[in-house]
Amino acid sequence: MTLRLAFMGTPDFAVPTLAELIAQGHDIAAVYSQPPRPKGRGMALEPTPVAKFAASAGLQVRTPTSLKSPEEQAAFAALDIDAAIVVAYGLLLPKPVLDAPRLGCFNLHASLLPRWRGAAPIQRAVIAGDAETGVMVMQMEEGLDTGPVLMAERVAIGRLTAGELTTRLSHLGADLMVRALGALERDGINPVPQNEDGVTYARKISKDEARIDWSKSAREIDCHIRGLSPWPGAWTEAKGERLKILAAMPVPDRGAPGEVITDDLVVGTGDGALKLLKVQRPGKGVMEACEMLKGFALPPGTILP
Repeated sequence: MTLRLAFMGTPDFAVPTLAELIAQGHDIAAVYSQPPRPKGRGMALEPTPVAKFAASAGLQVRTPTSLKSPEEQAAFAALDIDAAIVVAYGLLLPKPVLDAPRLGCFNLHASLLPRWRGAAPIQRAVIAGDAETGVMVMQMEEGLDTGPVLMAERVAIGRLTAGELTTRLSHLGADLMVRALGALERDGINPVPQNEDGVTYARKISKDEARIDWSKSAREIDCHIRGLSPWPGAWTEAKGERLKILAAMPVPDRGAPGEVITDDLVVGTGDGALKLLKVQRPGKGVMEACEMLKGFALPPGTILP
């Protein structure tokens, strides 16, 4: 059945859900996204990925800086929608907005709630070394990611990076949202309240936490690297440069923390060792570590502070 919807999202992660809702024939009354931001050397204003996709699909795009004003809330209510679909929007929805749609507002969240409520659930799950994560469709209420869950899908993290996991979950989530909406319209779903045990918060990733602490175990550092790949990129210092590490692998070697112990860039940690695989020097592209070593030698005995 066709529903009249508002879609609210900002990053690339949200685009597959919007695309799937369009493909399923739902009536998208308006798309809300964050305002354009300055980007690039010229600092020209650039629309968000969702705003660009919506415009290319001929949809009405709205980019308010806040939804707190009576004028914005009245404009939202005037859409006369069945539901609002929210995917990584980035703005709080006040109660008048939450209450406006006939069925309510539904959020696609990229974690297994109540674990990793908040801004960076995918990256935090990888950094923490979680074995699995997933996506959940949740009915929104005023609390931060506290609403009852309609449907969920689980994914093993394995050795995926945050970037790879984001892509996988974005497509899985798009399918999940369509299925949840269908079940909801048929009254074939009973939202399940979240368990308040095991709540964790996925605070926003800061560049300050990206530096590698070689005193930690190889497993911890590996999770740290994968959780920050591709952005902002875990880094260490090498010969006075900031060297980003985008991929590495624990190996059965030992050495002092931060000490290069082999010719192919195996580095000692507080417990075990890591073989560095993909790196990036300032102003250069990502490259295989073995290629970098041809012009940027880091022989055994080198210390990465």
